[in-house]
Amino acid sequence: MIALVRRDLRRSVSSGGATLVVAFFLLVATLFPFAIGPDAALLARIGGGVIWTAALLAALLPVERLIGPDLDAGVFDQFAVRGLSMTSVAMAKTIAHWLGFGPPLMLAAVIAAGLLNLPADTLLRVEVGLLIGTPGLAALAVVTSALVAGVRGGGAVTGLVMLPLAVPLLIFGAGSLDPAGGAGAVKLLTAVSLILVAGAPFIAAAAIRAALD
Repeated sequence: MIALVRRDLRRSVSSGGATLVVAFFLLVATLFPFAIGPDAALLARIGGGVIWTAALLAALLPVERLIGPDLDAGVFDQFAVRGLSMTSVAMAKTIAHWLGFGPPLMLAAVIAAGLLNLPADTLLRVEVGLLIGTPGLAALAVVTSALVAGVRGGGAVTGLVMLPLAVPLLIFGAGSLDPAGGAGAVKLLTAVSLILVAGAPFIAAAAIRAALD
C-alpha cells in the first residue's frame, strides 16, 4: 500500500497535477476581488467562503486522471491477478491524492487570504477547516473518478457527479468560519469527512470491479 501511495504521488508531482490545482485555486481567489471591487470589509467577510469554493473547484481538476488511465492501461487487472484488494488500492489512491493536493492547497490558502484581506483568526479557521475537509474531498474525488471511469464522455459528467456530493463539505466548511457557531460546523465537517474517507474506498472498489468485468 505504501508503494502504491508513493507511485501515485510521484506520478502526480511529475505530471504537474499539484501545480495545476494550486494555480487554478489562486486564479479563482484572484478573480473574486476584481469582480467584487475594492471593498476590503466585504472581501474579509466573504473571503473564507471564496477560499472554500475555490478549493472545491480546484479539487475537480485531477479527478479524471485518478482511476481512468490505470484502468485503460490494465494496471487494475494486474492488481487483481496479484490478489490485491481493490479497497486497499482505492484507499492508497485517496491518500496519495490528498498528499498531492491537500497540503499545497493549504499553503496556497495563505496567499489567497492576503488577496482577500482575511484577518489572521479567520485564516486559522480556514486552515483548520481545510485540514479536516480536504481528506473528504480527496475521497470523493477517487469515488467520482471510479464511477465515471470507462464511461464515454465521463469527463463531462465529473462535475455533475462530484459537486452535489461535495455540498455538505462546502456548507460546513464555510460555516466553521463563524466565530459564534463555528464549533458545531467543525464537528459536522469532521463527521462528513470521516464518513467519506471511511466509505469511499468500498464504493470506489465496487465501481472498479464493475469496470473490470
